[in-house]
Formats: sequence, C-alpha cells, structure tokens
Amino acid sequence: MSKKETVVVIGAGPAGLTAAYELLDKSKDYEVTILEESNTFGGISRTVNHKGNRMDMGGHRFFSKVPEVNEWWEKMLPTQGALPYDDKKLKRKSTLKKGGPNPEKTDRVMLRRNRLSRIFFNQKFFDYPVSLKGSTIKNMGIGTTFVVGCSYMKSAVHKLPEDSLENFYINRFGKKLYSMFFENYTENLWGRHPREISAEWGAQRVKGLSISAILKDIFGKVVKKKNRKVETSLIEEFAYPKLGPGQLWEITAKEIKKKGGNIIMKAKAVGIKRNKNNEITGVVYEKDGKKTTLKCDYVISSMPIKDLVTAMENVPKKEAKIAAGLPYRDYMTVGVLTPKLALKNETKIKTLGNIVPDNWVYVHDKSVKMGRFQIFNNWSPYLVKDVEHTAWVGLEYFCNEGDELWSMTDKEFAKLGIGEMEKINIIADKKDVLDYHVERVKKAYPAYFDTYDNFDVLKNYLNKIPNLFCVGRNGQHHYNNLDHSMCTSFEAVKNILSGTIDKENVWNVNTEKEYHESK
Repeated sequence: MSKKETVVVIGAGPAGLTAAYELLDKSKDYEVTILEESNTFGGISRTVNHKGNRMDMGGHRFFSKVPEVNEWWEKMLPTQGALPYDDKKLKRKSTLKKGGPNPEKTDRVMLRRNRLSRIFFNQKFFDYPVSLKGSTIKNMGIGTTFVVGCSYMKSAVHKLPEDSLENFYINRFGKKLYSMFFENYTENLWGRHPREISAEWGAQRVKGLSISAILKDIFGKVVKKKNRKVETSLIEEFAYPKLGPGQLWEITAKEIKKKGGNIIMKAKAVGIKRNKNNEITGVVYEKDGKKTTLKCDYVISSMPIKDLVTAMENVPKKEAKIAAGLPYRDYMTVGVLTPKLALKNETKIKTLGNIVPDNWVYVHDKSVKMGRFQIFNNWSPYLVKDVEHTAWVGLEYFCNEGDELWSMTDKEFAKLGIGEMEKINIIADKKDVLDYHVERVKKAYPAYFDTYDNFDVLKNYLNKIPNLFCVGRNGQHHYNNLDHSMCTSFEAVKNILSGTIDKENVWNVNTEKEYHESK
C-alpha cells in the first residue's frame, strides 16, 4: 500500500473547509490537516450565538450561477420542502423543493428568502439598486430626479477614463447619483476616497450593474421575458442556512472529520519551511504557546497573503515589501436587541411585528459612522430567540485594527452604535435596548490600493512555489463572493489530483465579468 500524501490546509473558513472536504471526497490518497487560528468555523462567514440570538458577520446571501456550488450547498443543506415559521404564519410565498426537509422539524435545511436591501438616505428608504419607482421620485423630489437623469445622460455620452473607483461609478450611474449613494459610503467602507481606489474593486463587486442594467431588468419583468439574465445585485430570492451561514461550515467540518480529516483549532500558522527546490516541506503552527511542525506534500492556504509571506523565510525584499503593504479593512459589529424599531414598514411585504422587511440596509448619512445595519429577523426567523416580540439588529462599522473604533471597549462601542440608532431614528429611545453583543473581525476586506498595484509581482513569486495553492478571499487578496471563494478551492483540488502545476485556473476564478454565469 502506497503512502498517502499529506496536505495542510491553513484556515477553516469557506475556502479552507471546501478544499479539505473536496480533497477527501474525491480521493483516498491524501491525509488532510486543517489549521485554524480561532475556535470557530467559517471565518467572516461564521455565526455567533449570543443567548439564543444569532449574528451573521456581514450578511451572506447564498446565491450562485455556478452549478457545482449550488449542488454542493444542496448536499450539505437541502432546500426547504415546507415553509419556515414566518412565511407560514404570514402566508407568504416561498420556493419549496418537493421532498425537501421541513425547517420547523429539522435544523439541517436551507431556507429560501426574499431579498430586500435598501439605502437609508436622509432618513428615507431608497431601493438598492436604485429603481425608477414612484416612491424613489417622491423621496428624491422632482428636481433632484431631473438632475439625476441629466447627469446619467451626460455620463452615457462622455465616458471618463476608468482609472479610479470614482470614475467607474460615475460612468455607470452619473455624477449626481454617485455623490448621493456611493461616494460617502465607499469612503466610510474603505477609509479612502473613491478617487484613491482602483476601479478593479468596482469591476469585482458591481460587475455588470448600472442604470442600463436596471432598466433592462425592469423591462424584462414587464414583458415577462423567459430566462432573463439577472445581475447578482438584482436577485430577488436567495438561499440561507436556517441557523445562519456558520451552520454550513460547522456541518462541513463534521463531514470532514467523518472522512478522516484532522482539524486543529486555536492553531496559528507561524512558519513555512521550504527546501532548496523551493518546495514547502512543513508548516509550523503555534498552539498554547508551543510550536509544532507539520510535514507536508502540499499546502492550501486561505490565510491572508500578508501573513503567509511573513511566515516564510528568505523572501526577496521586493516581494516582502509588497506583501507587507497590502491593505485590509477590519470590521466591527454590535448586535442590538430591542422590543421594536422606530422605522415604519411602508412596503407591501408582511413581517412579524410589522418591522421593515430589509435583510440589510446601507446607511448613507455623514452624521454617523455606521456603514450598514442588518435585521436578523428577516434573514431567518430562527436567528432570533423571540422573533415575535423582539427585533435583533446588527450595526456594522468599518475600521482599521488599532484605530479609534477598534480600540474602544465593548461597552463604549455599543454605546456609540445605540446612540447612532437613536440619532437616525432606527429606534425611538436607547432606553428600550434589552441587550447587546459586540464582535470584531480582522482583515475582513482585502483592499485595492497601496502596494496592491504591484500584486502581480507577488502572485508570480508565490506561483513559483510548486506545492502551494492560495485560495479564498484573503488567500488571494481578492474580494470574492462566497461562491467564488469556494470555486478557487475546487480548482486547487483539481490541480492537486491531476498533478497540474500551472495555477492560473485557481487565480482566474471570478476575474472575468461573465465567469460561470450560465451552464
């Protein structure tokens, strides 16, 4: 019997866990060990349980145009075959799969949820993406709507060079709409003005979304065009694990262990050993103050590239400098439990307690630091302990590790968030707050400025390490969606199984606008 090859997977987030599962599922010739620095699965896709109220870190819609991803999700969490609690009680319609599990009777189920994400501007709600409804014109006012239309027409005729995120947005939405709904929010998110950020970020996240795409989508609905193409930001329904995104990764971790995989928690990768042929021979991890070396034949890394390169010895100065200068944006959130919200539900969508029906809301208000807020009741009724009588809201803030926000105590940060809720009328009185819980996420968002301009130099250096595969959002310093992070792992595993050294297929996931958008 031939000796099994050993694989070390760094990180138990979506990319790392997907890679480990796929390798063990597709072959019995590998021993797989996962090293996870924290004590939870899922990375930024984890779910935090606070006294029976669950928090989704950042909000995660499960939607993909990649068949392999949808099949994978279905295997782990089958689509609902009966209505969840809120849809059933409110007599709302929802997609059901014949023979699928009943969410009222089992936890291992993927719900189908209606999408609603809006912009909160001047304490009024606007559709996101901005729609051409009567309510939009009413909230904007006739004068502003006219200016927005003229501004868009101008941008359609006179295109700006797309050498910044600012110009990228103006070309697609016009300068007026950009100044209202993109400029301040983007600066809040990244801590940089959009003119200082590469247009690549816009291409990565907005893809084909623009005023013209919105108009096409509206027209497609009017004529009920079959098989109409829908931009990701325009989807109206998505899948969502009953107990939050972390549930999927907790289940995946269990399946990995069933297949013989080894998972070491609270184990931080601190060293990468290489031989004279530039091959990785071992990964050093630290756990409980003790360092241990794991010998390996392959490494699949989803850890931040900045940290990966720091863990390596003898990295050339140029590449080391690029890695050290890669920027990230960190994330803080406070879950706030309250009996009711001051926001009025003026939509036709029924909700428990008649709260506003949004999954999350983008806050465009220069008077507060808040970037977004989530209403966990609307993601899944099972995230909230008493969904009939309380609203469980997640206030989201973007910051840098060590800055003023990050350095606040939990109590100080919660006080800031709850005060801002009252200031912009999300709640009527901060005294109504029943409970709160604070979470911090380091390196939540890889950013596209500073040394990122020279990223290809670093990428080429890493590609020359034959048995190293970089996967996932932080593993590639690429602002991937959840499904594309998984796809990088699919590709990496295919390469390992086939002995393919060229890794361009791994890096090319989600670089093309139309990547895997149709079968």
